[in-house]
Amino acid sequence: MSSSATTPATPVQPRRAVRAAVGLCSAALALAVGHLASVVSGAGSSPAVVVGSQLVDAAPTPVKTVVVALLGTADKPVLVGGVVAATLLLGAVLGLQAWRRPRLANLGILAIGAVGAVVALTRPELGAPGAVPSLLAVLTGLVALPLLVRATTPRPDPGGDPVGPGRRRVLAAVGGSAVVVALAAGGGTLLSQLARAGDAARRMISLPRPASPAPPLPAAVQVPGSTPFTTPTEDFYRIDIALVVPRHQAEGWTLTVDGEVERPLTLSYAELLALPMIERDITLTCVSNEVGGPYVGTARWLGVPLGDLLSRVGIRPGADMLLSHSLDGGYTASTPLAAVTDGRDAMVAVGMNGQVLPDKNGFPARMVVPGLFGYVSATKWLSRLEVTRFAAQTAYWTHRGWAEQGPILTQARIDVPVSLGTLPADRPVLAGVAWAQHRGIDKVEIRVDGGPWQETTLAAEASTDTWRQWSYVYDGPPGRHTAEVRATDRTGETQPESRRPVFPAGATGWHTIRFTVTG
Repeated sequence: MSSSATTPATPVQPRRAVRAAVGLCSAALALAVGHLASVVSGAGSSPAVVVGSQLVDAAPTPVKTVVVALLGTADKPVLVGGVVAATLLLGAVLGLQAWRRPRLANLGILAIGAVGAVVALTRPELGAPGAVPSLLAVLTGLVALPLLVRATTPRPDPGGDPVGPGRRRVLAAVGGSAVVVALAAGGGTLLSQLARAGDAARRMISLPRPASPAPPLPAAVQVPGSTPFTTPTEDFYRIDIALVVPRHQAEGWTLTVDGEVERPLTLSYAELLALPMIERDITLTCVSNEVGGPYVGTARWLGVPLGDLLSRVGIRPGADMLLSHSLDGGYTASTPLAAVTDGRDAMVAVGMNGQVLPDKNGFPARMVVPGLFGYVSATKWLSRLEVTRFAAQTAYWTHRGWAEQGPILTQARIDVPVSLGTLPADRPVLAGVAWAQHRGIDKVEIRVDGGPWQETTLAAEASTDTWRQWSYVYDGPPGRHTAEVRATDRTGETQPESRRPVFPAGATGWHTIRFTVTG
């Protein structure tokens, strides 16, 4: 007999496309299981959402501004989708190494999962339970990859030569993975929706009657055919840093009022509801709203006056800022103390348009302060009100370079027709809204094709804290035209022509559209 020295056999591996598909399927399985686990620990702990939330916090302000301008409210799903796509791509790369460098592939899985777990541990709204979905995702990846490798590895024929895994085996492995991914990811989403629906059902409580109800809206506040004066709750804009809508329970929730005060106060949800409430129609505006943009809306809010809460705790001399804290990822907003103690209808709101606050609008409670942009006044998912000083504290957005005070700018918008839209010759009416909360709108002017400014017809005013509708009958020739609009508030300040971007204190300029009047 003869013998020869043996050398380690080089692992037989399938085609490149199959290896990449195996890695991609392993990553998809890991993400799906992590997403399913987040049903228990909170939707914000889903691995892709955890990483995406950290990217939101770390992104430079100019990047955020551009993304919001380009994508609007689609920025959140696009970001989560981008994180998922990047993870799947990394999975495909690891799949290419899984046959000849399995240890490297496993280390890659551990590294990717560690990112999600570590980020979850550092986020105050998640903590240790929030890391569980990422850890389960790692475990899933470590199990799924070798199983799929084994299922798709070429087998030797009777003569000892390797034979490809065969189309059926590859399709079975990939198809089976896809079914599990669909069941886990779809099941996670379905269970989250069921949990949210259950929360909503449990919140079918009777809101308290306001001690000071809102006066009835004059019928003439609405211009026929224009934007609804009261924005439907489901259509109210949503701009915040949460990639998924937070879900919080009234049970166990508290609101703390402390800081530079004489008598710190903590209220449960039931105790907050028991306090005297006001009801007011108030228009809110986001600082990210471009000229003519959609991030403005009016609702009827129910809540406890902030002035009443602050008078109970006793503000110490020298304090000039109310720092509101959110349950959402450590978010804070810095409100000038003068704006919530000068008699305006600033409130901790618990109701919106006659209903309990929806999750997306800030349940259990949120701030509403007329006259200020939302980033300094409209904190949702409120947990704490800290009386402090601007010299001592910096809020989330001001830390990123946005203006400290955030007063609303005087603005007008053309809603009818939409830009490049058409007006019928028998009813050529242009219409829109204007706002200068807590100052009020004195007049709105329009000019067509660069001609003289013409004063529009103002609708009735609900209050100085709401927008005001306007209309104008065009009596010129048919054809294509350009219209510009500007507003003047009660202080005599007219909306400036000069264009300014939203950063750092809100956009300025005249809203301009092109339209056609039919012949």
